[in-house]
Amino acid sequence: MTTLFVYLLSLLQFLTSSDDVTLVFAGDAMQHDRQIAAAKKGNTYDYSDCFKYVSDYISAADYAVVNFECTLGGRPYKGYPCFSAPDEYATALKDAGFDLFLHANNHCLDRRDAGLGRTLDMLDSYGIPHIGTYRNTAERERCNSFITNVKGLRIGILNYTYGTNGIEIQRDVRVNYIDRKQIADDVAQLREQSPDLISVCIHWGNEYQLVENAIQRDLANYLEDLGVDLIIGGHPHVIQPMEIRHSKKWDKDILVVYSLGNFISAMRTGDTRGGALVKVVVERTKSKPQIKSASYKLVYVQTPVDGHNYQLIPTDRTDLLRGENKTHFQTFVNSARKIFNKYNKSVAEDSSVVVVRTPIPLVPANDSLD
Repeated sequence: MTTLFVYLLSLLQFLTSSDDVTLVFAGDAMQHDRQIAAAKKGNTYDYSDCFKYVSDYISAADYAVVNFECTLGGRPYKGYPCFSAPDEYATALKDAGFDLFLHANNHCLDRRDAGLGRTLDMLDSYGIPHIGTYRNTAERERCNSFITNVKGLRIGILNYTYGTNGIEIQRDVRVNYIDRKQIADDVAQLREQSPDLISVCIHWGNEYQLVENAIQRDLANYLEDLGVDLIIGGHPHVIQPMEIRHSKKWDKDILVVYSLGNFISAMRTGDTRGGALVKVVVERTKSKPQIKSASYKLVYVQTPVDGHNYQLIPTDRTDLLRGENKTHFQTFVNSARKIFNKYNKSVAEDSSVVVVRTPIPLVPANDSLD
């Protein structure tokens, strides 16, 4: 009876609302040693600087998703190769506007089973929804078919990873690894709950390669055949092409994003210094919801200047760039646009200006770097 009531309520909300639904997906949220050091303030960690110029763009979406590529494994905090971020990092991402954390990625077991368990405990304590990893089989069976109600639109989201850097599960935690039969079963189980859209967020591909590989293309075709609406990729730490394609089998458009690149990190090669936020507008129709449009917004990670932390800078805020960041920004943006202009299909750059509603003082002009 409860399930029927929830479904009827969602249907009523859907039918009585004429608004489009906007979704935003972000790439890999990393925590390297240099980021941890930059955030340290005595015995606490302050990330308020990091997201202030993009948080309004993220919060403006009806629902926002980020790949949480680290653990909250506790002290000692550590970056690469086995990440354990300060707990404050998770709350900063939540405060930036993210509604869901993806955790099926190659670093989710960096602190082994105990670290994964503590990560989920902390996210739960902060009220942060998460998918892709689970404390045990029973929890996976209960929580894996994740559906969120966004303005009456029921959106199902699944999350998988190619591996965990050779670290094996020791006891009973569960990680969603890429397994075609399992994914097919999960999509079928999710569809039994009558979602309006299904998104599969997937950790795949070759690191630092700006174009997807054959394995990614083949798996994307497989997911299309299953009827998935949104295929959102991460892991390569650089952007890769995105496209809207039409599925003849399902008679609908679907979005494929091969890699969103880094959302925030301390990586320093040209193509790793930023990533893309992809914005998806879903249109309500009398027959079924459908993708109305998709666009991307490039964001660059500015290295610390004058005591500030790492900062995410959108392309329309070049006035915020300081020191060598001006050159690195242009290198990253030019390379990303070159790939997107060549390979993207029906996914253009979002030219809207990121408006910061709360007045924030500019970083003092100083070309020195920490």
